[in-house]
Amino acid sequence: MADTHQKALEINLDPEKYGVFAEIGAGQEVARWFFRVGGAAGTIAKTISAYDMTFSDVIYGPSQRYVSEERLCQMLLHEYGLLEERLAGKRGSRTAFFAFADTVAARSFSRIEDTHGWMGIRFQHAPGSQCSQAIIHVRMLDHDSVTQQEALGILGVNLIYASLFLHSDRDAFISSLLDGLSLERVEVDMIELAGPAFSGIDNRLMSLSLVQKGLTHAALISSSGEVVQPAAILYKKPIMVVRGSFRPLTLQMLDMVDRAMAQFVQEPEIEGKEVIVLWEMTLQNLMQGGEISHEDFLARADMLGALGKTVLISNYDRYFRLAEYLFGFTREPIGLAMGVPTLKELFKEQYYQDLPGKILESFGRLFETNLRIYAYPQRDAVTDALIDADNLRVSPHLNHLYAYLRENRFIEPIRGYNEKCLSIYRGEILDKLQSGDDTWELMVPPEVAKVIKERGLWGYGE
Repeated sequence: MADTHQKALEINLDPEKYGVFAEIGAGQEVARWFFRVGGAAGTIAKTISAYDMTFSDVIYGPSQRYVSEERLCQMLLHEYGLLEERLAGKRGSRTAFFAFADTVAARSFSRIEDTHGWMGIRFQHAPGSQCSQAIIHVRMLDHDSVTQQEALGILGVNLIYASLFLHSDRDAFISSLLDGLSLERVEVDMIELAGPAFSGIDNRLMSLSLVQKGLTHAALISSSGEVVQPAAILYKKPIMVVRGSFRPLTLQMLDMVDRAMAQFVQEPEIEGKEVIVLWEMTLQNLMQGGEISHEDFLARADMLGALGKTVLISNYDRYFRLAEYLFGFTREPIGLAMGVPTLKELFKEQYYQDLPGKILESFGRLFETNLRIYAYPQRDAVTDALIDADNLRVSPHLNHLYAYLRENRFIEPIRGYNEKCLSIYRGEILDKLQSGDDTWELMVPPEVAKVIKERGLWGYGE
């Protein structure tokens, strides 16, 4: 693993690479590395910091927010365009041009929270090639401005190096972004790659890799299938979450979310507001045989995308950690839709032995703010008896805890459900589609059945 000094020096000593640096906020921390290691004249055509908003608008055009993807893209297009316009005729045949930009709100006297930024590079992977582009969103987690700026400089060098030298290797690209850093210092929660240098790379897989490799705890894929920065969708919005493997997505799960939403939107705090529904897959949900198959993940993402669902990928095995993450974006109510079996699992004390406050701490953190669980009933497989949130049995010594949560509406039974959906089981669907029994199609949405049949998923047609 090359350190920051080695990476910057290698770029400086490469006679083919030549570019500009434009940085707004947090100083000239990335460009500084290239001056610092020596040989910068071979790499840097220009550096600029249009720190004043008026100057910035004159150069790049108006923007609603200065720390935004929109502003970053304006900077990249403007600076790269000038570079080619002024130097392509003189040295374009032997030079791979690049423009690096960042716009960052670091910690300061007036800002102690929401320290984040956008960073990107527009570049040629070879002289004369079409442009490619890499954009990331970063949250800075150090507790003082100096260390945040240091982290920003390291991350910028890592992004430039990865784009110029590692663009054909997805795993190496992602892993290298945190060289010299850690998740305690920075979190990269969105990445978007485009252009011929990244041919064949799916940004949804890049988002999955961010979570797998520990650059972030969660990544978001919009209902249109695009990777997005979570705050762009979740900020100040009521949220409903359903967790599952979605292998496949069933009519029962759709009914569960629809019924939960019907109750959720009637809460006084939510009435008339847009609710974001997240279909969450944890890394554990994605595991098959001890590993995660990219093809399998994309199949599930495509199914959810066919239904216009917003997908959250996370490493939050515990619900209270998911809740803490979501409440970092909003103080509006959050609903969790889950089946009664999952609700019962929440009351198993063995999952909380590592917490100082054991199960009480887990529930205290889960319901610390405005969160409610909506529990979907099930039919007992042996007796056919209906089990719901009102008659669910937990360990006797936890009865009072359950009663307290139920009485105070932290846990609500889902009502008005479709009785026919209670007899739908994911395992039965997989057995039927693998055995050639076409009745499985009646248990999933038509869009899901179409994707399964077209792609021969999970043993269909074998």
